[in-house]
Amino acid sequence: MDILRTIELPKILDARGNLSYVEQLNHIPFEIKRTYWIYDVPGGEQRWGRAFKECQEFIISLSGSFDVILDDGIEKRTFTLNRSYYGLYIPSGMWRVLDNFSTNSVALIMASTCYDEADYIRNYDEFLKYKKNGEI
Repeated sequence: MDILRTIELPKILDARGNLSYVEQLNHIPFEIKRTYWIYDVPGGEQRWGRAFKECQEFIISLSGSFDVILDDGIEKRTFTLNRSYYGLYIPSGMWRVLDNFSTNSVALIMASTCYDEADYIRNYDEFLKYKKNGEI
């Protein structure tokens, strides 16, 4: 759990509006292979319950707020994302749930791999088995 961290991104302040950015292998410790976003989640709802064997992710709340609950099979930690200049780095092998979305929130996710269904663990019991034995 020590590797989990929020990362403050550069913020350029301007009276016309602020700008933040993220650079692969600079602000986040991987090359970005895929980017996707989650939106139109009803307020208070939950998304996901999954882990990746190889994929690392970096999640930013572009708008609104939501919680990211991370579980390494032993301990759980909750991170609230609610600023567009902070992101959460998630290494592979972590079970996570996005929860408690505010209305009209937008989650931006950058991933270290292209989509590969074989990399997903979608069942929590299978995740625990994977963490224990390294296989499903």
